[in-house]
Amino acid sequence: MCLNTKNNVIEVHRCHVGSLNSSLVHPSEVFKLAILNNASSVIVAHQHPSVDITPSMEDISVTKRLVETGKLLGIEVLDHLVVNSDNSFTSLKERGYI
Repeated sequence: MCLNTKNNVIEVHRCHVGSLNSSLVHPSEVFKLAILNNASSVIVAHQHPSVDITPSMEDISVTKRLVETGKLLGIEVLDHLVVNSDNSFTSLKERGYI
C-alpha cells in the first residue's frame, strides 16, 4: 500500500506473486510503484499459504532490507504484515522488527 504524507492510502499494488513455499522479493519491485505514486510511506503485506501467520526468518530479513532501502529513498516502511484469509494477521512492527 502506498500512502501520502497524512498516511492515507493512495494506491494498492500487487508487486510480486510467490510460489507455494517461497518468494524472492527485491526492494526495487516494492518501491518502484511507491516512487511512481509519489508515496511518502508504504505498508507491505503478504500471505503465508500454510495459514501460519508467524513471521519466518526470511520475512524478518526482507523486512530489514526494505526498511533500509526505504530510508535511502526517503520512503518509510510503516509496517510489514503477514495476513491470512480468516482476517488474522501479524505485524512485524508490533514484534519490533521495524
